[in-house]
Amino acid sequence: MAEAAAALAGRGWRAGCRRPRGGEGSRRGWDLQGIQAFYRFCSTGTAFESINKPVIDRIIRVDHAGEYGANRIYAGQMAVLGRTSVGPVIRQMWDQEKEHLKKFNDLMVSYRVRPTVLLPFWNITGFVLGAGTALLGKKGAMACTVAVEESISHHYNNQIRTLMEEDPEKYKELLEIIKKFRDEELEHHDIGLEHDAELAPAYSVLKNAIQIGCKAAIFLSERI
Repeated sequence: MAEAAAALAGRGWRAGCRRPRGGEGSRRGWDLQGIQAFYRFCSTGTAFESINKPVIDRIIRVDHAGEYGANRIYAGQMAVLGRTSVGPVIRQMWDQEKEHLKKFNDLMVSYRVRPTVLLPFWNITGFVLGAGTALLGKKGAMACTVAVEESISHHYNNQIRTLMEEDPEKYKELLEIIKKFRDEELEHHDIGLEHDAELAPAYSVLKNAIQIGCKAAIFLSERI
């Protein structure tokens, strides 16, 4: 196994990523699968001991859950409005959310973060929220988009502040990802306003109710 570790080192093992310390027994027990998993993490350029793991776990877990939920919301909207004039607009935003989710799927593996146990619940509630507001028409769907994207943008801003306070250089890559996604969520928010979100029936009530739900989802997904 020492030869396998050396081979991985020759393929780009980062400085600062070290094998777990231990005696001969622990080296024998460190199989190739473990070496490869550790290498995948080290290939991100960050060693476990150099990051605030609880903070990073919470950030990646909740962001993965949020992007998963957003995908389900847009799926629900497309199921109702996909064949209408606003369908291409929803599709464009959904395509960006798919890219966000793909990236957080990759980060979950790289940083060894477990997903929230609530994903099956967000799967259902996200679709129901998207389809339910779309049944109110284009304005209802866009009101939902404004409410959700405003909540997500605010949440991303909080995470940016947290990482800046921790170490902006150490978390440079993660900061760049979150900032990019934050800006794209703000674009979706503005698209919703441009498509008459504020003219939806009981707009203020609907928006506040959705945002209360978003806050609860964020709180729970960070923790379980």
